[in-house]
Amino acid sequence: MTVLNVALKESQVERLQLLADRAGVSAEEFLNRRVAEILDDQELSFEEAAKYVLKKNAELYRRLA
Repeated sequence: MTVLNVALKESQVERLQLLADRAGVSAEEFLNRRVAEILDDQELSFEEAAKYVLKKNAELYRRLA
């Protein structure tokens, strides 16, 4: 596992701790989960876009083959 250091303003740290407390987890766990969600969403968005382009252009690809 790779460890990253992130510089946050004091107000951001306070907000992070508040959100983590509400979720019932540590600040580190809260950040781990949120980053994982963001990365997973980006991957899905790319896959969805690729599927859309392939479907939209399927006839063109068939003709060019």
